[in-house]
Amino acid sequence: MSAAEKYALITGGAGFIGTNLADRLLTSGKRVLVYDNLSRLGVEKNLAGLREKHGPRLLIDIADVRDPFSLKKAVQGAGSVFHLAAQVAVTTSIIDPVSDFEVNARGTLNLLEALRSMRTPPPLVFTSTNKTYGELRDIIIRSNTTRYMLDDPKLSEFGIGEDRSIDLHSPYGCSKGAADQYVLDYARTFGIKAAVFRMSCIYGPHQFGTEDQGWVAHFLISAIEGKPITIYGDGMQVRDVLFVDDLVEAFLQAVRNIDSLSGEAFNIGGGPQNTTSLLELLNIIENLHTERPSLRFDHWRAGDQRYYVSDIRKFKALTGWTQRVGFEEGVRILYEWLLETRGTSRPRLTAVGKGSL
Repeated sequence: MSAAEKYALITGGAGFIGTNLADRLLTSGKRVLVYDNLSRLGVEKNLAGLREKHGPRLLIDIADVRDPFSLKKAVQGAGSVFHLAAQVAVTTSIIDPVSDFEVNARGTLNLLEALRSMRTPPPLVFTSTNKTYGELRDIIIRSNTTRYMLDDPKLSEFGIGEDRSIDLHSPYGCSKGAADQYVLDYARTFGIKAAVFRMSCIYGPHQFGTEDQGWVAHFLISAIEGKPITIYGDGMQVRDVLFVDDLVEAFLQAVRNIDSLSGEAFNIGGGPQNTTSLLELLNIIENLHTERPSLRFDHWRAGDQRYYVSDIRKFKALTGWTQRVGFEEGVRILYEWLLETRGTSRPRLTAVGKGSL
């Protein structure tokens, strides 16, 4: 099979991130194989939209990463591999740790073994998580009225770097952390060209956010539908957030530069310039939607970080990548996409207080 005939293989390709990546690749004229078991609610709509828009350039394999035989077949025609398929919720991992392990750790090992069996394996980009760093209990934080802040000026300026020790917490953290380390070791031991993205919060169109995962979209959906939001903790926890188009560009940059990136992990997120707390996001939603969603508060969840911001300098230095979509702009784009896909009109704007970003 010639290089021109090869496709980009996206495991979990019908999900939120996978759909955006597939659309970008297909729009550029490339072929894409979406490999997905369609277990996540709503993803069949994503797949149908890709099929309608792109036609025969889109290939579909309804299969599971726990099936090593299907994976071995799927990688044979791949020119690049983006491994996004995962069990993504800490809460689900606590309810069923074995399934969480089978999908995240064993599923990744199945893929790595499939690649290792090839004479010339294609490059691999694997999406890990900031949860591999644990609760970050040792960093000193203080709070104002809307967010936690750090006392360490260097951490405040740049965020958490890749030199931070792994500290796996929760079954989800363990399964993703194990997969993360397997990918890095297969690059070292077997020469597979692979890079790991330890991702912070990603948001954007095609995201069907829930209480357990995809909280930016979940907050917006709740506001649009007039449903209350439950905040676990006090709402002052801080994350850096990255618009999905910028993440897709980072994926493509990783493949282009895989020779210099292989065997390395990178913290990928919005960085210190794109941070928010849960309470601050609610202020932005109030500006967009003209009313503030009703809130409930509950206990902190296991492994929740009060403060996490990615130090993204390493990846930027090696590739020249940068974020282009600011947080408030990105939230507006997602909000308008959610309204459009629901056939809902935008509320008439009234005078409300400005958000704290």
